[in-house]
Amino acid sequence: MSDNTVACDADDLPEGEREALELLTRGALTVEGRLVDASNATLFCTVRSHGTVANCVYKPVAGERPLWDFPRGTLAGREVAAYVVSRAAGWNFVPPTVMRDGPFGPGMCQLWIDLDESVDLIALARRTDYQPLREMAVFDAVINNADRKIGHLLPVADGHLYGCDHGICFAEEYKLRTVLWQWRGEPLPERAVEALRRLSAGLIDGWLAEELGSHLTRAEVKATRTRIDLLVASRVHPLPPEDWPAVPWPPY
Repeated sequence: MSDNTVACDADDLPEGEREALELLTRGALTVEGRLVDASNATLFCTVRSHGTVANCVYKPVAGERPLWDFPRGTLAGREVAAYVVSRAAGWNFVPPTVMRDGPFGPGMCQLWIDLDESVDLIALARRTDYQPLREMAVFDAVINNADRKIGHLLPVADGHLYGCDHGICFAEEYKLRTVLWQWRGEPLPERAVEALRRLSAGLIDGWLAEELGSHLTRAEVKATRTRIDLLVASRVHPLPPEDWPAVPWPPY
């Protein structure tokens, strides 16, 4: 995988997102500070290009701590892969994200999202009537998210829901660990099934597998396809694992 790569075909993206990806990929990164609560190096940056300025998060691969259950690939690569899946399905949960070179070497660069501070995140995570949240639970099942905490939910003022911190995803073994279990065992919404079919079609055609293969191992891509196929076949939300903690700790 080369540096300065944009996930997804930019020609198929809305203009605003296309511009954001271009800025993240080509712009000059300036580190403003470090997010100290993160377990891996997570840097708050500004990115500038031709008079356009935005805030972003930069996670250099050099700052990652090795994980025994993710021995291959990088957390940064998995963050980009999560963006690819989110965009391909039409969910758009993950902010624009690219893999690029930066002040501390190659890493993930993601557009900063300003949280709607008026939203009670704990109450939001418990809702059963909020369609975007339910679809995020399906997204997490697809990417096998092992760390969906309450604090990883990013509601914004215009009503859209984003999510962040997708580095611990795409394991070959079932490791879904999330605070969003309120729909376990229930039938999937038809909209979610349609999104899953889009992902399945992309994998069959090969373009999605090629995109994911830039950031994941071949076995992880195959496992992702298996999870999608199982969700389409069962048409129900998955159940908590029996041999793995079902909720991340701390949950927030």
